[in-house]
Amino acid sequence: MESTYHNPVMLSECIEALDIKENGIYVDLTFGGGGHSRAILEKLTTGKLYVFDQDSDAQEQAQKLAQEANTLENPSRFVFIKANFRYLEKYLRMYKVEGVDGILADLGISSHQIDEPTRGFSTRFDADLDMRMDTSMPQTAKDILNEYGEVELHKLFGIYGEIKNAKTLAKTIVAARINKTIETTTEFKTILERIAPKRQEFKYYAQAFQALRIEVNQEMESLEDMLLQCAEVLKTDGRLVAMSYHSLEDRPLKKMIQMGKFHGEVEKDFYGNIIKPFEAINRKPITASKEEIEKNPRARSAKLRIAKKL
Repeated sequence: MESTYHNPVMLSECIEALDIKENGIYVDLTFGGGGHSRAILEKLTTGKLYVFDQDSDAQEQAQKLAQEANTLENPSRFVFIKANFRYLEKYLRMYKVEGVDGILADLGISSHQIDEPTRGFSTRFDADLDMRMDTSMPQTAKDILNEYGEVELHKLFGIYGEIKNAKTLAKTIVAARINKTIETTTEFKTILERIAPKRQEFKYYAQAFQALRIEVNQEMESLEDMLLQCAEVLKTDGRLVAMSYHSLEDRPLKKMIQMGKFHGEVEKDFYGNIIKPFEAINRKPITASKEEIEKNPRARSAKLRIAKKL
């Protein structure tokens, strides 16, 4: 099922991994264009699907699906929650949901957000440096570039962009903004051009834009908050199905499944078994087929991890 809004990556693999029961309760943490949600709903009869997305454009898509999905017999079969998925537990409590059978998280940015010129996510368009997934949030990418100190910028681009000359980039940004505030994606790219490695300019732009986007949306903090809450809200044997698109997302996901925590030494029981909430279903992450990558290049970097609640 293809969409001009957002083509869901590894759709059949995700649905199979969720092991859907027709009367189960499921959560799609990243609604986007609704491709995964629609496929989950097709498998449910008396079951319910709760979906999260902080993007107003996604909310419009969800309203269309709600009209199709909710019936007189099952009026709350599909519930859209306009919020960051780091508030998973809070909202499920509000809806009196005590436990769920499966959670799907398609991490990162949607095709629609990248392709919408005015949002400032893409290196392809001239736009204001915004990059907020939730446009009600106060801080934009422009604020970060113009207000963060050199040390903060160095750390941001080094960690979230994995940029080798992050210190030089931070220094260049601070020098450039003395004369004029950095307002647009094109102005930022002009700064990046000066210090980008030869023949790797586009990769460099992508890394710098990624770093800014992650900082604006507090993506890493939200991801860790969400994963800890998944361990709380999933029923025993419930499935966590999560798809990441770069190593920064995949690392905490892998650690949570394998070790039960993100930092420090693993904890073990009396018998030497690691104390953790999940058990991996697939040892190695699943990747997209060659055919899918040809149709949807975004699938190239996707890694799918599946775990069940112990």
